[in-house]
Amino acid sequence: MCKIVYLCRNPKDMFTSLWHFIGKLLPQAQEPSSVEESFEKFCEGRSACGPFWDHILGYYKQSLERPNKVMFFTYEELKSKPVRVLKDLAEIIGNGFTEEEENGNVINDLMKLCGFENLSNLELNKIGKLLTGEENNIYLRRGDVGDGEKFLTSDMIEKLNVITQEKLGMHGVNF
Repeated sequence: MCKIVYLCRNPKDMFTSLWHFIGKLLPQAQEPSSVEESFEKFCEGRSACGPFWDHILGYYKQSLERPNKVMFFTYEELKSKPVRVLKDLAEIIGNGFTEEEENGNVINDLMKLCGFENLSNLELNKIGKLLTGEENNIYLRRGDVGDGEKFLTSDMIEKLNVITQEKLGMHGVNF
């Protein structure tokens, strides 16, 4: 069986990113759904990949049952503890770091190379189009943790917090 690395985001940030992304995917002649309409659909579990919380929970449970095959982590962990996440990722794919690599600059160099700032500034991600016509730059927006809290109303934030706690909190998934 292959190994799976599952990265998820705080639902508020994920919704915000998804809403912006879908808006960029739509033809210019088509009006995107309002934030409020999209938000309600998201809360009801109506999204392209099905209910967000079920998706997360399925992979989270698999990571507990098969920790050598499924790595589950959050974007927030990646941003706050990048060295630990990178070491865990290297281990699960079977290429852990040597002591010499850990003591050198290998981990820091990898973090810079794969970091949001570097990736978003690559020419590939700034120019050009996909075969379907979308600009390559639609895939990287901001990469900020907590951006959803700046974008959503306080009622939306509270609603997502309640749903997230009901669906995931009891299983130990917290953001």
